Amino acid sequence: MMEDSKIIDLYFERSEEAITQTAEKYGRLCRSIAMHIVGSYEDAQECENDTYVAVWNAIPPTRPNIFSAFLSRISRNIALNRYEYNRAGKRNSQFDLVLEELEECLSSSYSVEDTYIAGEVAGMINAFLEKLKTETRIIFVRRYYYADSVKEIAQRLAIGESKVKTTLFRVRQELKAYLEEQGVQV
Repeated sequence: MMEDSKIIDLYFERSEEAITQTAEKYGRLCRSIAMHIVGSYEDAQECENDTYVAVWNAIPPTRPNIFSAFLSRISRNIALNRYEYNRAGKRNSQFDLVLEELEECLSSSYSVEDTYIAGEVAGMINAFLEKLKTETRIIFVRRYYYADSVKEIAQRLAIGESKVKTTLFRVRQELKAYLEEQGVQV
């Protein structure tokens, strides 16, 4: 497989081979992220394709440092937009469950001031995550960023599902206490 820097160079050359190489190397990742959020294979495929278009439009001028993280963020945002669109008519129980788990730590808000505060809270959450043990951080991120199921996380890390559930419960409690300490109303 082609190195990320070479793929990015192809985008700068405006070569369509960039999309082919991106799909070959990261298609499964993009599709998986979208699938966990939208819950439909067809929607996940569409989100994956939209990701390639978004990357094509972003590079150049952007030159991502970590291409996989760049793709993940774009794929996740596109899937979240699709999820919101689809949610008006139906529910995706897997992703709704992930959101419900975090509700006790974070409040939902949509004003301009709240959007600014959300950015501040995101920084606090990142600082909190940096202090966690690696395995605990991976469990949290796989669940609440990638929307992996408890079973998938357990299999990925070769641990029991009960350990994943317990870890998630404890981390949510710690996160809530941490955010309250920082003055965030939860």
